[in-house]
Amino acid sequence: MLITFKCKAYANVILFGDIGLQMLKMMGHSGAVNGAILASDVPAALKQLKAAIDIERSAPTIEEREDDDEEQEMIDPPVSLVHRALPLIELLSAAEKQSCNVMWEATGDIAP
Repeated sequence: MLITFKCKAYANVILFGDIGLQMLKMMGHSGAVNGAILASDVPAALKQLKAAIDIERSAPTIEEREDDDEEQEMIDPPVSLVHRALPLIELLSAAEKQSCNVMWEATGDIAP
């Protein structure tokens, strides 16, 4: 599943379902797909998301990996939650500046 976040002030942001749900929960929402944040509630959601990302950024990383995992990681380094949140933070910031509602919906499945 993919989740598409939309507002009139910014381009759509599409996230993988699990990441999108995690971001919704970080913003203080239940994680229900197909929802919205009223323009008046966007600043609070943005503040909560930024605070959660700051906590994530300061969390220690676990360095207990096997050699095979390290080799694969050098080929395909993982994308951190901090980086995945940037487009959504930009969308929420634009929505806050222009007093826009933010909506999200499930947009489809991804083949494994």
